[in-house]
Amino acid sequence: MAKNKIEKIVTVSDVGNLENALKKAMKMKKHPFDYKIFGEDKTMLLVFFNSSLRTRLSTQKAALNLGMNVMVLDINQGAWKLETERGVVMDGDKSEHILEAIPVMGSYCDIIGVRSFAGLQNREDDYSEKILNQFIKYSGRPVISMESATRHPMQAFADLITINEYKKTERPKIVMSWAPHPKALPQAVPNSFAEWILAAGYELVITQPRGYELDPAITKGAKIEYDQEKAFKGADFIYGKNWSAYEEPNYGKVICTDRDWTIDSSKMAMTNNAYFMHCLPVRRNMIVTDDVIESKNSLVIPEAANRVVSAQTVIEQILEHLDY
Repeated sequence: MAKNKIEKIVTVSDVGNLENALKKAMKMKKHPFDYKIFGEDKTMLLVFFNSSLRTRLSTQKAALNLGMNVMVLDINQGAWKLETERGVVMDGDKSEHILEAIPVMGSYCDIIGVRSFAGLQNREDDYSEKILNQFIKYSGRPVISMESATRHPMQAFADLITINEYKKTERPKIVMSWAPHPKALPQAVPNSFAEWILAAGYELVITQPRGYELDPAITKGAKIEYDQEKAFKGADFIYGKNWSAYEEPNYGKVICTDRDWTIDSSKMAMTNNAYFMHCLPVRRNMIVTDDVIESKNSLVIPEAANRVVSAQTVIEQILEHLDY
């Protein structure tokens, strides 16, 4: 087995030394085509159980920059319907079991990226990461989470890269603010954002209505503030995001639709001329007003562009340590 072989990229700890990963990302951004020696004659398979724009394009572009072949599989469009549970009598509309499908996929590639959202019906099921962990266990290949039930590491890494590029002080004040949305959304993006920002040693304030507290094991070290305007004061970065409730008995539910939490120019005026960030796609005039997202302090486009950088950095890191 190769030294320091990487079997998965799901949490911030999976990239190893974060400072080194950030330095590598900056080199990768300046010279994206200098690492093709690692990807030549290698294949990456991107498996999507859910829709994607930035994740699909950025991960594919990242792999191509490294000289890899890329295959994309949309599970719900053109593939057999997959059964994911053991012990089920497969007499319905599902023709293939995931426990056969996964090792077959692994035999066709060198690295697998998987995107599979939370169901938001059962917290235990979602936080056990059933689908992602089956790929890690049975594929025989390194697996990158392209957003799972509880994490979105490549988004958070891109967010951190962006903050490092635009910060004006060594330790900026970063505020992640809940904002309203018409649908129930998973906690994957805010979980990973909190995890990566705290791992980088930055000050993080999370502001949300009561009842929207995230997993305390993930947000340990962050300040929780229920007064949004108070949280915004002196902030250098505002990260807008919606998420559904984590705590039982309301897991996965929308328990607040208060439009007073929408991020607008009057709230941004309370900050230290803060940059606005969002992972996209964004519901305009729900999450954030037009004038804020279109302002010169909006980083949503360079943030999205850095998705190629974050993906390419971790893919190259995996390729360097492949042992087959």
